[in-house]
Amino acid sequence: MGKKAIHFGGGNIGRGFVGEKLHVSGFEVVFVDVMDSIIEQLQKTKTYTVTEIGGDGEHVNTITNYRAINSKTHEADVIKEIETADIVTCAVGPNILKFIAPVIGKGIDGRTTSVPLAVIACENAIGATDTLANFIRDPKNTPSGRLETISKRARFANSAIDRIVPGQDPDAGLNVKIESFFEWVVDQTPFDHNEHPQIAAIKWVDDLTPYIERKLFTVNTGHAAAAYYGHNRGKHTIHAALEDPEIREIVHESLAETSHLIVHKHGITAEDQKKYVEKIMTRISNPYLEDVVERVGRAPLRKLSRKERFVGPASELAHRGDKITGLLGAIEMAFRFVDVEGDAESEELGKILKELDPKAVVKKVCGLEEGEPLFKLVLEVVEKVQGGKK
Repeated sequence: MGKKAIHFGGGNIGRGFVGEKLHVSGFEVVFVDVMDSIIEQLQKTKTYTVTEIGGDGEHVNTITNYRAINSKTHEADVIKEIETADIVTCAVGPNILKFIAPVIGKGIDGRTTSVPLAVIACENAIGATDTLANFIRDPKNTPSGRLETISKRARFANSAIDRIVPGQDPDAGLNVKIESFFEWVVDQTPFDHNEHPQIAAIKWVDDLTPYIERKLFTVNTGHAAAAYYGHNRGKHTIHAALEDPEIREIVHESLAETSHLIVHKHGITAEDQKKYVEKIMTRISNPYLEDVVERVGRAPLRKLSRKERFVGPASELAHRGDKITGLLGAIEMAFRFVDVEGDAESEELGKILKELDPKAVVKKVCGLEEGEPLFKLVLEVVEKVQGGKK
C-alpha cells in the first residue's frame, strides 16, 4: 500500500506548497475542504501545475495522484481516510483549527495501525499544531477514556513554514504561482523512537522555537511592514514599496530591531542573521511575484495581536529596554490599514478605532495590559492615529 497524506485546506498554500511537497515525496494526497468550488475542481481535474518563480526564471511542476473530499457533506469518508493515512497536514488559517479538529479526532480514534499518525499544522502561527492537538483532545472530540492512549494513535509536531504565495492570475484555476524559495521545519521530538514520515522538503529539528521566531520576526515582520507603509504611501506592490528608499530604510530599521532580539535570545550569530535578512529583503522585493500590498497587509487584527510579528518582538525588546522605533512605526501603519475593500478585519479595525477609547483599543487589539513597558508606547501610537495626526 502506498503512502497517503490527508491535507486540510485546498487553497494556494495547500496545493502549491504542502500538497506539492507531499506529492514530490511519493504520497497520494487527499485534499479536504468545505468549499464546494475547490473540491469540485480538484475532483474533475486530474492534474494542476505549480510554477516556481525565482531569480533564474520559472520552473513548472505538474501535480498528480490526488483526490478531494468535501468534509461538509462527506465527513464519514474523511474519517475513514484518516484511519489509514500516514500523515495529516493543514493550511486552513489558525482560526479554523477548531473546526477541523472534530473530524481529525474521530479519524485518529478509529486507527488500528501500529504506526502513529503524524499530525502537522502548517500555519503562520506559533505552536499551531499544539493548538490543534488541544482541540482534538477536548472530550467533545476524543472520548475521555481514550485520551491516555492517544499517543499510540497520533503524534503532534509543530512546524515553521516559509514560502511566499503572491496574488494569482484570475483565470489560474487550480494552478498556483509561488516563489521558488521555501523552508519547512518540523519538530522531530514528538516521534520518540517512531520514525517520522519521510518527506524530502522537511528539515527535522529538536528545537523549533528559533526557526519559528526567526521566520515570524524577519519574513513576516518585514513583509507586513513593507505592505503597511506601501499602502499608506500609495504603492501598488511590495516591490514598488521597497523601491522607495525611505520605506526600504524603515523596513531595514524594523528588522535590525528584531534581529537584535533573535541574536541575543537564540544564539544565532549576528552575521548569520544579517545574511538571512538580506536574503529575505531580496525575496520580498522580487518584482516577478507581483505581490499587492493589500493582499500582504490583510487581516491587520491578527497581525497586531499579542504574539504576532510586531507586538511580539516589540514587547520582548521593550522589557529589555532596547530600541523599538522601527517596530512602533510599523504598528502605527498597521493601525492605519483600515476600511480596505474585501478585508473584513480591516473594516473591523476601523470600527474599533471609532468606537473605543485608546486604552481599550490597545488592550483589545494588541492584548497588552497597563503596566507593561510596551503599553504606553503603543497607546501613544493609537492616540496619534485616532487624533488624525500624520
